Amino acid sequence: MNSLLPTSTAGSLPKPSWLAEPGQLWSAWRWQDDELLESKRDALRLSLHEQESAGIDLVSDGEQTRQHFVTTFIEHLDGVDFETRQTVRIRDRYDASVPTVVGAVSREKPVFVEDAAFARQHTDRQLKWALPGPMTMIDTLYDSYYGSREKLAWEFAGILNQEAKELEAAGVDIVQFDEPAFNVFFDEVNDWGVAALERAVEGLRCETAVHICYGYGIEANIEWKKTLGSAWLQYERFFPLLQRSSLDIVSLECQHSRVPMDLIELIRGKKVMVGAIDVATNEVETPEEVADVLRNALRFVDADKLYPSTNCGMAPLSREVARGKLNALSAGAALVREEILTPAI
Repeated sequence: MNSLLPTSTAGSLPKPSWLAEPGQLWSAWRWQDDELLESKRDALRLSLHEQESAGIDLVSDGEQTRQHFVTTFIEHLDGVDFETRQTVRIRDRYDASVPTVVGAVSREKPVFVEDAAFARQHTDRQLKWALPGPMTMIDTLYDSYYGSREKLAWEFAGILNQEAKELEAAGVDIVQFDEPAFNVFFDEVNDWGVAALERAVEGLRCETAVHICYGYGIEANIEWKKTLGSAWLQYERFFPLLQRSSLDIVSLECQHSRVPMDLIELIRGKKVMVGAIDVATNEVETPEEVADVLRNALRFVDADKLYPSTNCGMAPLSREVARGKLNALSAGAALVREEILTPAI
């Protein structure tokens, strides 16, 4: 593993067509019961192999065993009724039919821990595992029980903490919390969002990360980005809070975005996962395009704290495109790594 500029993915990778319908964010499984479990495990092994072959240093499960980065976790909790559904506005961007919180939420058994232990057995590299953050979880549900977004978020934070501690015990090196909702609900982030996230990481000895992007490359997100103007300043609203938090790593979107790179200065001292791969296009970046983003970021983050990554997950892309993008990420990081390690003449 490269100790300087270690590469990673922010989230999901495409599933094989024999496991689920390709090109979809919500892919229907091809199998059921024991056959589905075996297929998921095969896909997880394959995902690890493809990441390693592409030169990715901090590997993940690529979310091969889950349909969705939020809902699959919620499916395993008590207190949520998936039959009783309501239409809600997701991240103030698009409408979706979601399950309903009908009682006290709880986690009776681990959700991803067996998958994480399986992944740990099949790679020698550092392993990163993503969980949904508390605020993003409540934004994907209709609550008819708690009557308070904050109270429900705190309940989820405690549940996530239980899961994260068991993931750590299973050999996960980095637990990442996905909080795209941070880019929308600024007052709540300030009032209780970061505090709830800190509750989720409480007592963990492994490294912790928070991933905050502008979303998958789906139409609703693409159209929303068009309304944000020439400078995307959302990170400016809460980076100072994260800088003072106990989170170790902050992940942000930089490739083909309008995020001013100098906003990274607001999290000085943290490790930074810099998104250098655009997940909203099928065009594969060149290594030099990746390197340009990383060079720019190095003006505001020390080299030993820079983690080249993808902007977001790549589930809706083809496997061929995703492989090309992973190879470009590794090659671009290698260019910059060589520049850092080779003294100027």
